[in-house]
Parts: sequence; C-alpha cells; structure tokens
Amino acid sequence: MVTTNAPIITLRDVRFTYDGGATWALDGMSLDIRRGERICLTGPNGSGKSTLSRVIAGLVAPDEGYVALSGNVVFDESGAHADEYRTARCGIGAVFQHPEDQIVTTVTEDDVAFGPENLAIEHDEIGLRISGSLDAVDMSDYRASNPTRMSGGQQQRIAIAGMLAMDSDVLVLDEPTAMLDPQGRADIMRVLDELQDRGTTIILVTHHADELEHADRVIQLEAGHIVGDGPADERLRMPVQSVGLPKRIDDESAETLIEARDISYRYVDAERDVFNHLSFSIGKGETVALMGRNGAGKTTLARMLCALEKPTTGSIVIDGIAVATAKANGGTKPLNRKNRTRLRRTVGYVMQHPERQLFADTVAEDVAYGPSNLGLDTSEAMERAMQAMRLLHIEHLRDRSPFDLSGGQQRLVAIAGVIACEPKALILDEPTAGLDEEAAARVHGLIHELKSRGVTILLISHSQDEVDELADRTIMLGKPAKRADSKESTESTVKATCEAEPDAEPSVDAAGSDTATVGERRTLLERLDPRVGMLSALALMFSAFAIGSFWQLLLAVVFAGVIAAAGRINVGRLAASVRVFLALFVFCGLLNIFFVRTGTTVASLGPIPITDDGIRIAILYACRFAVVIVIGAMFLASTTPTAMTDAFESLLSPFARFGLHTQETALVMSLALRFLPTLGMETKAIIDAQSARGGSVETGSFVVRIKAMVAVVVPVFAAAIRHADNLSLALDARCYEEGVTRTHWRVMRVTGMDVTVAIVVLVYLVALVVPGVLL
Repeated sequence: MVTTNAPIITLRDVRFTYDGGATWALDGMSLDIRRGERICLTGPNGSGKSTLSRVIAGLVAPDEGYVALSGNVVFDESGAHADEYRTARCGIGAVFQHPEDQIVTTVTEDDVAFGPENLAIEHDEIGLRISGSLDAVDMSDYRASNPTRMSGGQQQRIAIAGMLAMDSDVLVLDEPTAMLDPQGRADIMRVLDELQDRGTTIILVTHHADELEHADRVIQLEAGHIVGDGPADERLRMPVQSVGLPKRIDDESAETLIEARDISYRYVDAERDVFNHLSFSIGKGETVALMGRNGAGKTTLARMLCALEKPTTGSIVIDGIAVATAKANGGTKPLNRKNRTRLRRTVGYVMQHPERQLFADTVAEDVAYGPSNLGLDTSEAMERAMQAMRLLHIEHLRDRSPFDLSGGQQRLVAIAGVIACEPKALILDEPTAGLDEEAAARVHGLIHELKSRGVTILLISHSQDEVDELADRTIMLGKPAKRADSKESTESTVKATCEAEPDAEPSVDAAGSDTATVGERRTLLERLDPRVGMLSALALMFSAFAIGSFWQLLLAVVFAGVIAAAGRINVGRLAASVRVFLALFVFCGLLNIFFVRTGTTVASLGPIPITDDGIRIAILYACRFAVVIVIGAMFLASTTPTAMTDAFESLLSPFARFGLHTQETALVMSLALRFLPTLGMETKAIIDAQSARGGSVETGSFVVRIKAMVAVVVPVFAAAIRHADNLSLALDARCYEEGVTRTHWRVMRVTGMDVTVAIVVLVYLVALVVPGVLL
C-alpha cells in the first residue's frame, strides 16, 4: 500500500438532489481521500452511496459545494468546469452497479479495448492490457464471446476488466461483487489487493462485511450524511432489526410440489447444452437452494419453472400443472392458456434484475398489480399490497415512483409485488444481492415466515451462509464453488449434470487474422475487411431491386446460397431471426396482386381482377424483398458492431473535411446496433414480469392482450431513458470525447482475398444487371 498526505479527492459541503431540492441524496458532504487509500462506502439502501461514488468518479456534478478530483478543481461556487472534469476522468475508472449498461460492444476484447482506445494508447500496449485485464478477472477464454449474452456475474467481470485496462490512478467500484459467485468475489478482491499494492486509490461501495478487511477507512452513510469514518476495525455497524424466526420443521414425507424429469436446455447459438438430463423434485413447504457458478444456468432453470423458457427436452410438473411435457419425437409441448393461468396463481417469481420487474407509476400500484390480476377488487388488492409492503418495511415508499428508487429499494418492491399474490411456490433469484444488512435480514425473516405458512421456496444464491441459514437442501449446477471456511453439512445435495459455463468462442487477433488454434473456425465472411464486406452487402442489397425476371431471381437466390455457404450460415435460423421483417416485406410485395391490371385475368376478388402479370410481379417483388433482408442479415450475422463502426467511419472519413462528424456518427451507429437488441430484451423482460404476476398480456383475449402490449410502451420508454442516461455515464467513465483522436485495436487492411471477393461480387452484379452477358 502506498499513501501520501496529499488528497487526491476533496469534497467540501457537497449537496446533490434528484428532485429539485425536495430531498437531498447528499447533504453537506465533506470528505478527503488520499492517494493510495482504500476506502469502503457502506450504509443502508438509499443512503447516497451510489450518488457519492458518481461524484467522486467525476460522472455527475453536484448542485452545491466544492469538488477537486486528481488535482483538478471540477466544481466550485462558479459551477462545473467541463475541461477540468474531462482531464480528471482520464485518471479515474468507474465500475457501475449494473454492468450491462457499461458494456458498449458485442465482443469482449473490443469492449475491454474501448477505454484504452479513447486514451490513445498504442496498439501493442492495448493488446497487453486486454490480456492482462481479462486474465485478472478469469475471462480470458471469452475474448471473442458476446458479453451482452452472458450472465450478470460474467458481465460484471468484463466491466471490471474494461476499467483495469485503462490503468487509472483512482478506481471507483459500485458493488462490483453483488452478482458474483464466491470464487468470482475472491478473484475481484485479489485484483483490488494487487492494485492497492501498486498505489491505486480504491473507493469500493459494498454491503459485504468481509470486503472491508483490507480497507484503510470505512465511511458510513445515512440519509446523505457521513455518520462514521474510521479504520475498518472501528467502523460503525448498522443496527439490524431483530426478526422473529420460526423454528424450521422438515417433513421428509411432504408431498411433491415441483418435479422436473430429464430436462435439458441449449441456447440458440450454443454447441452444447447448458445442462442436460437434470432431474429433481421439491416437496410442499420445502426451502431448496439452487447454487452454481456464474453462467451455470440457474436463472434459465428458474425461468423454465415459470414457463418463461422451454426446455429442449424433458418434463416439468408443478402442483399437477404440466409446465413442460416431452413430445414422443423430441422437444416439449407448449403450456396451454388455461394451465398458464393456473401456473401464474401457483408460482411467484422474483427476477434477478428488479428494475425490469417494475412498471407502474407508484410503488403501491406496482405491488397491487398481481392481486388485481387475481380478481380482487381495488380495495382488496391495495390491502394485499400494503400487507406485503409492511412485511418488508417499505410502506413509506408507497407513493414513490419505482424508477426513482435505489437498486436495493427496487429489489424489496419487486419481492413485495410477488408475495402480495400469495403463491404456493416462490422462486427468488438472488433476492438479497445489493441489499444492506437490515434489508437482507428482512428478506431472511420473510422467507422463514413464508416457510412456516407452507410456501415452497426455491432460492438462487451465491452466499453459502445464506443457504446454510435458510435452505433444507441444495441443488448444485456444475462444479460447486470453493469455500475456504466451509463446514460439513448434513443437508442433502442434488448435483445436476451440466456445463458450469458455456464453451468459449474462438479468439481472433486485432488485425482480423486467424490465430493458430482457431483459424479454421472463422469463416470467409468473418475474415473479410469490414469495408469490403459493407460495400459488397450494400451493392448486393440494392441490386436486388433490379430483379425483373425469374432467371434473375434464380441467379440472386443461388448467389445468396453461395454467401451462406461461405459464411457457414444456417439460413433457416437466420430467416427465423428476421421473420417479422420478412413477413412485412413479403406482404408488401404480394399486394401487387391487387394493383396490377395488365395481363390475362385468371380470377376475380369481387370487383378486383387478378391477372397473371399481377401474380408474377407479386411473387418477384416478394422474393426480391426477401433477398434484400436475407443478405443484410447475413452481413450483420458475420460482422461485429465494432467492425461495422470502424468500416463506416473509414468510408465516411473523406467527408470529415466538409464538417461531417464521422467518428461520432459511426459511434451512434455502433451503439444503436449494441442497444437495440437490449431494448428488445428489456421489452421481453417487462412482458415476462407482467406475465409472471398473471398479467393479461399473456392470457387475456386478443383485444385485451393488444391493450396490454400497448401499455408496455411506457415502461419500455422509461427503460430506454434509463439506458441512455447510463450509457452517457459509461462513455464519460471510459473517456470518450467528441473530436478527440482515438487509436483502433482492430486494424483494417485489404488483402488479396478481399480483392477476389470484390471481383466476384462485381461479376455477379454485371450478370444480374446486364442480361446480355449471359446470352
């Protein structure tokens, strides 16, 4: 540890408000942090920890006070100083509470490289930083994987790696281990120890008492004030309310409520099952823990029990409801509407990300949503909601917007909304992640209370202490995490045959060439210079509109087949991924049947004649629209957003002299490609959350379901705003600045193969557009 007397962070009388001064998230905060110190910020949910961490990281400016960061006075009585903020942020790294908004690309190594690129680090040095950072968080095998499709814990590791790659003097981390398994937590603490030894100043927001061990100081917050500041062994501890815990009585003869037999699951693009031949049963009134490393499939299994995902094979029965039924020829039968309605009354589900489970205007309305769907009138539903809120001591939040709450408060509201439905079985996906000690104790007390009432509980957790206290037995997915202080347990353990984590995807070097071990796995399309690929794809897509005869259509289909073979693309799966666009454009093409009047009439639809020319043109138009969509989809499937961004920026660079902001335009395109799928997943998550609480979006009549889908627009819009706000902070945290010269980890170069491909495309275009060439 290296410390000096000179403060690297200074705050004086800092105040910050989210609501125009009605309340203060930080109220008169004064603080000095010295170079090389390791500071832990603790306190109850909503005490201001995340807000303070963002002020320290230079990501938000206060409303009042004085702030100096890394020797730069960024805020004083004259207001915020933008240039000083930009300078200070170059030496401060920040890891957010929700890592999915900090990831800006769809390739792990590209995402880790983003910060160093913005700092104009030399190319070879970026490569070293990528390797070192991913090694530090044990994610080296995932260099070429898509981080947006990973578990929350894996995303957190990658977000930390992205900050480590920037080699900052100050590192601010907001609950970086909340979603990690025990081994992952230990890995991150080891990395922080090494950084502290090198003199890095560390500010860590945490609820874990064991993470305070190596802290120089523990700063405790409450209601926007510092109420304790001292060495870790002298820290103030938050009082934990005593909760009456009923004695647990296990009945080995309990009737089975949940039974899974021989279930397997495989993600769409995966080569192997996440888990396979998994069988287990849970008795009525049992509390069973589900454990395993990040990426082992715990959340996926929970979603299958709630009929939000369907197993590849096997069967699931809950309280006599056939949630999934194996077909004789493989696969599983879908749940019918009647049984789906029964299931929603039987099983409650608290999701891993509570902010995706909240969608009403106020907390009270959100908690009452489930009871209302059970057929209770407004007063009865609100009484159920108040009972649930009182159990979790959050009744004072009833009139607040759920979107304005801290992450811990949102989690408590999400739990209240589910238990208000009084389900027979309750599935809790890491319910205490991000909660302070008092709130975690409330949840533990709630679980004991529900168990005493006979509720069956499946608890997903990374905390062995939590499992030891609450669970009767454990279902372990994958290899169990190591625990240094583990004790022999008398509880029964069911081990599932599964993969601990998906296979890593192959890695490629920065120039886009093959590595020695994975060269044969990369396709011709993936090895193309992205500029050649982009121009070729655009040319092929526009040329499809020149198709006017069936021989031209045949030529286009054959050439599209050649492209699919060269890219080893599953055309059926690709078509399924763009089926909505295909259906829309094919429908538009077929409308020509009703508008073309030339040719011989072959039929009539009332007063509208159907001619042979109309049929021919309709088929051609529909097919050429399909060719356009499929070719575009194949390009998107074989080219990463980062590669497309770099290609787009390079192709537009000649226009920069005319004032076009090519770099910023390219970045916007990249972020759109990155976050549009995220908003799609957010929409699905909100629909799933409503469905899990009996919402009509899933089981109502057609008209009712349409109305429910329209109602989803508001929470999705709120989610889009949240993502946009977090994204702007992520770009600031990773030192992106408009107009500043950046280096590029991906080096583009045109090879002989690119020239050959361009010539082949040119020959095809000539053959398509000039029929005489083939005669």
